[in-house]
Amino acid sequence: TPYSGFGVGIVNKSSNGILDAMGGVSYAVQSPYFINFRNPASYTAFDSLTMVADVAASIFSTNLSTNNASQKNSYARPGYITVGIPVTRHWRTSVGIIPFSTVGYSIDDSKTIDNIGDVSYEYSGSGGLMQLYWGNAFKLCKGLSIGLNASYLFGSLYSTKIEEFDGDNFYNSRIQDAYYLDGIYLSGGLQYFFNIKPNHRIGIGLVYSNTAYIWSKENLLINYYEDAYSSVTTYDTVLYTTGNRGNLKIPQSIGGGLSYNYMDKILVGADVTWQNWTKYSFMGHGDSLQNSLTASLGMQFVPNPLSGKFLNKMAFRVGAKYSTGEFVIHNTPISDVSVSFGVGIPLNSFNSHSTINVLFEYGKMGTLKNDLIRQNYFKFTFNFTLQEKWYQRVKLE
Repeated sequence: TPYSGFGVGIVNKSSNGILDAMGGVSYAVQSPYFINFRNPASYTAFDSLTMVADVAASIFSTNLSTNNASQKNSYARPGYITVGIPVTRHWRTSVGIIPFSTVGYSIDDSKTIDNIGDVSYEYSGSGGLMQLYWGNAFKLCKGLSIGLNASYLFGSLYSTKIEEFDGDNFYNSRIQDAYYLDGIYLSGGLQYFFNIKPNHRIGIGLVYSNTAYIWSKENLLINYYEDAYSSVTTYDTVLYTTGNRGNLKIPQSIGGGLSYNYMDKILVGADVTWQNWTKYSFMGHGDSLQNSLTASLGMQFVPNPLSGKFLNKMAFRVGAKYSTGEFVIHNTPISDVSVSFGVGIPLNSFNSHSTINVLFEYGKMGTLKNDLIRQNYFKFTFNFTLQEKWYQRVKLE
């Protein structure tokens, strides 16, 4: 999407494959059978004798459109890998690697300038940030837990601008910018669960992520050349700088959520997240960003979690998510709205709590107003959760 050229790219607002099928609700949800890395306080739900692992991949299909043109595209990419294990009676830990943001666009444009002629432009960008986290959670008392994710953010952001003239009287130009980033990012969480009556459980969750200053190093290259860039064999280097240093400032965010659970048959959740993107800066400069607000709502239904029958243990999920978005282009906010549904398939060949989960999500980002671009997208996610015995001693009689 061309919108990934702003800020740090398209920020990953997803949870795991199970929770994304419920609109991404996560702040007040915990389970011994999957890893909820969006709220590190949830790790206390891991069983004391089991290890949990989760891996996912996604396929995307997008349709970009303006008032007079459209373009379709499909691609696939890995999702995340996470592992959760118990440490002590009141301490659980989790490690994993997940995408933090993604940049990917290619735009061709042209115009006619008086006394110069036709000029064509090509803008492209790629890269993104990854998040390697180590999370720890502690149970303080019955129903109350806290957690902290300490993350190492790393990655590269690339952008290229090419300007070519339809004539022999001008030099064409290419500007290549590359940024290499790494730094520390912290996120803390709290969860509290209580019963309003037998088998009816209410959950409350809070998550706060600090303002992060990510170290950045820039390499800049500017060339002049003749003819088309695709056939260039020689060019003049106008400027080449390497090692320019600065910071990427990722602003703080805060979110809260509520959940209701009835005997693990019915789970309903709702989340709200706010992030002050107006405080964003990169190498000392801001961007076309606004403070964002994201709201999620979702539900899961399992006919009979304790049944031995396959169909009775399948999980059915549905959800919706709306975000005001952080991008503001032509004084127009770029909002994002989506609906999702999914199923969880138990794998009795492993054990009763390992599952294959399938997510289908359809959404719309952007608008056709003010000569902007609307992106309709379809996302298919497949994830596998595995629960295995851990720290269990074999006793011989």
